[in-house]
Amino acid sequence: MDALADNVRLLKSRANGAALLAVVKANAYGHGAVAVARAALAAGADRLGVICVDEGEQLRRAGITEPILVMGHTSAGEAQRLADLSLTPSVVSSEMALALARVASERGIEMPVHLKVDTGLNRYGLPASEAADLGRRLRDLAGIQTEGLFTHFASADEGDKGYTVEQHKLFLAVAEQLDWVPIRHVSNTATLLDMPDMSLEMVRPGLGIYGCYPSTHVKRSLPLRPVLSLKGRIARLTSLAPGESVSYGRTWRAPRPSLIGLLMCGYADGLPRALSNCGSVLVRGRRAPIVGRVCMDMCMVDVSDIPDVALDDEVVIIGRQGEEEISTDEVAELCGTISYEILCGISARVPRLYLRQGSIVSKQTLVLELQDEAAANVPEEVLAEGPSPGGA
Repeated sequence: MDALADNVRLLKSRANGAALLAVVKANAYGHGAVAVARAALAAGADRLGVICVDEGEQLRRAGITEPILVMGHTSAGEAQRLADLSLTPSVVSSEMALALARVASERGIEMPVHLKVDTGLNRYGLPASEAADLGRRLRDLAGIQTEGLFTHFASADEGDKGYTVEQHKLFLAVAEQLDWVPIRHVSNTATLLDMPDMSLEMVRPGLGIYGCYPSTHVKRSLPLRPVLSLKGRIARLTSLAPGESVSYGRTWRAPRPSLIGLLMCGYADGLPRALSNCGSVLVRGRRAPIVGRVCMDMCMVDVSDIPDVALDDEVVIIGRQGEEEISTDEVAELCGTISYEILCGISARVPRLYLRQGSIVSKQTLVLELQDEAAANVPEEVLAEGPSPGGA
């Protein structure tokens, strides 16, 4: 959590005085939404961003009261729930605007909304040619406060920034027609690192908070630190004779007398099956190859060359051990994907242990959530237990 707090402060310092919305959608990119949200706010984040109402409700149930922007689509039928939870929706239709206005009128409240403009990603949002008209209609609706105006860039993490510049120009043209809207925001992590002049009134970094860079094309202009390590332990050691096979399909056979370690982490935990026979882990500071097919709940590693390997040895799947490191980017490249997918893929059954200054301050599993002082009073042997996969 120290690294996460440092990343938030660094990103905010880059934003030219703009407010910072910490994006904690998708379970905070696999890190655990509630713990990350609390830590990000404590480090100076001004508000939070989620993608759906359920994610917002999770944070509200945890006692978080700061503004939460729902950045994705919500149906008009969820207007009552948005008001109940004091969530800020993004609006792209008159139908949604009228539903919110009815709820606000019935309750005698004013609901803040953000208008989402599609400037070329062609995903979610109102086309720029229509956005100003809806913005003006929103201004005339009682109970609706158009607090924000935003868009999302299609290629900000690429070397050629030409399309990003064009999207930015189109967005500003819409914003000029809606100059009473107080908060404009366009900057994701890549934009904040490479084009901080686009910060406007608010920025909304996601991946950078977690200490990762969006691509190799984005400048390492801030010393962000990875927040997450994914670890397990050796659950079994098996000696194989030459020619004996491992896992489904017998895709790996021992070329020599081999020692195989079992790790209780599989693709249901977030270890991609694509790492079968090509990925590696760290054991006692050395790389050990993943052998055979990654299973749903476990995988096998060849520890023949690891001196003194023993049951219960720590295994690092993502992170550092000794002088060696396996980064999220390395895992993503081996799988032909991006770091976002690797992080978001770590499932809920993997226990999360949260540390400050090297000490565990909270723990989250499928059946247990302990925070701060409560965690400090839990015996170490309990904290070391938890479901089979290990911990993130």
